[in-house]
Amino acid sequence: MQTQSLQLSLCDFDPDATTSPAVALRLDVADNESEAPVHQHRKGQLVFALKGGVVCEVPNALWMVPPNCAVWVPSGMPHSNRATANARLCFLFVEPGAAKMPRDCCTLVISPLLRELIQHLANQPQAYARNSATGRMACVLLDELVQMPVEQLHLPISDEPRIKAIAQALADNPADRSTLAQWGRRFAMSERTLTRLVLKETGLSFGRWRQQLQLIIALRQLSAGASVQQVSGELGYESVTAFITMFKKSLGQPPARYFASMAQQRQSMR
Repeated sequence: MQTQSLQLSLCDFDPDATTSPAVALRLDVADNESEAPVHQHRKGQLVFALKGGVVCEVPNALWMVPPNCAVWVPSGMPHSNRATANARLCFLFVEPGAAKMPRDCCTLVISPLLRELIQHLANQPQAYARNSATGRMACVLLDELVQMPVEQLHLPISDEPRIKAIAQALADNPADRSTLAQWGRRFAMSERTLTRLVLKETGLSFGRWRQQLQLIIALRQLSAGASVQQVSGELGYESVTAFITMFKKSLGQPPARYFASMAQQRQSMR
């Protein structure tokens, strides 16, 4: 498998070229971060990483793809994908009506069986007969897909320019600990006005919203192999303990136990 960028690989692969119920693509990303710009398909898309991490952006939300999970993007929804360096990704494209999938974006846990079926499908031609071996395998794949449990790991964002500017600034520099009052001064707004704006546009308080962004960044970096110490430093935490406390409060477990439980969950689905 050749190492390539997301943009180039998706330019060469048109999932809508056939009406096959499901088609798949597997690729290795180059040794630097790679992004596929905003695009959409007739088919719905499942995005997951075999190695490394990937973030999927859709209108008004960022979705994190943690290990052993995938993000479901419904048919026709504009989205972009950004992968960590040296990631190995799989995309599954599902024809509208071929499976009873959620109407909204969500994170799905991926069973070992489903993961292997998708990888096998990625080695098959896009066009195949419904009653062929590949067609029957695709039916089994879709039957397995609709049974996958749902997780919720996303960041609500907004087209509101000031909210987008804050989200981009914090994504570029997650260690930025500017207060809401300091952010307000940058936009010539009072702290109270900005507080109301963040809540209106995201449904979260500023502190909770920033913490969710940091959690997404942390999961992405930890998935790519960074240590807890590295991630806590890059997010601007004064101590590793403070970072672990935030992580545990958000996801119910400290980082090591969270990733171990994800692996255990995968084993239990065999």
